[in-house]
Amino acid sequence: MLDEIVASRDAAGAALTAEVDAVIEAANAMSDRFRAGGRLLAFGRGEAAADAAHVAVEFTHPVIVGKRALPALCLGGEPALLGMWGRPQDIAVGICPATGDLAAARSLGLLTVALTANEEFPEADHVLCARSADPLVAREIHITVYHLLWELVHVFQEAE
Repeated sequence: MLDEIVASRDAAGAALTAEVDAVIEAANAMSDRFRAGGRLLAFGRGEAAADAAHVAVEFTHPVIVGKRALPALCLGGEPALLGMWGRPQDIAVGICPATGDLAAARSLGLLTVALTANEEFPEADHVLCARSADPLVAREIHITVYHLLWELVHVFQEAE
């Protein structure tokens, strides 16, 4: 049993390393939006709403001295608020979004990023897939990905 758990985590971690280019591309696009005055609007379905709050806190309250705060809001579990709050220069980050959650944001011109277990998500500009059927492993991958996004956005911000 333990071997299966370790193998599941190892496979998801290896899949993430294979997707490093997708993570870098998403972070670069996010950095461009922040430079244009955009805000990050995060939401999550179910338990992922807590992760959306964590994402917003990471961007607005950096824990590393010298990193600047970037504007971010948590929409909780309410992706419909993207249509009310979103502006064309903003970034919509959906964690475990349902089909249709990012459609309004994309139609308004927001950059859309989906952290999902489903690699098919045509309404998102960037799909960062956990590649695990185990929801706990998928959540660990999502947490790793949004921390990578935060760090890489700052790398791109400092490079300008």
